[in-house]
Amino acid sequence: MTRDLLLDLFHHMEWADEQVWTATLKHDAASSDSMLRHYLLHTASVQKAFLDAWTNQPLAFKAQYYDDTSLAAELAAVRGYYALARAYLASIDPATLPEPLVVPWVHWVKRQIKRTPGPTTRGETVLQMISHTTHHRGQASARLRQLGAAPPLVDYIAWLWLGRPQPDWPAV
Repeated sequence: MTRDLLLDLFHHMEWADEQVWTATLKHDAASSDSMLRHYLLHTASVQKAFLDAWTNQPLAFKAQYYDDTSLAAELAAVRGYYALARAYLASIDPATLPEPLVVPWVHWVKRQIKRTPGPTTRGETVLQMISHTTHHRGQASARLRQLGAAPPLVDYIAWLWLGRPQPDWPAV
């Protein structure tokens, strides 16, 4: 696992997330759907929680259903995350990727898996954040289709075929 590979996967993640957010915000039924809002805002919260863990910031994640906000209201914060995380990942010393990292929500994990979690490294947590995002982006895409919207093609290979496009986030 290298910093360059993780950065490449992160760049794809941001582009793919933007594609799903844009498709959602352009579709009235999708942008007001509570399930879709949960998928997207939960993903954004977890992404931010990992960034907080990597940068030794206090954990700001709160498990919630996100019913008290809208996607449009959260767009600026979501967009801001990517710039911060991209800068962090670009500046990380590759020698720190194999270092152990205990996430601050380890007590939630312990309750879920009913044992003390095994060790993880900084690099593995970056990969976990990206794969967690991919999982929920797939759920969001399936929900878009259920709501009558066409989910965008966001496969990694499609991103490569398109020449690694930059995200084009909607205006805030």
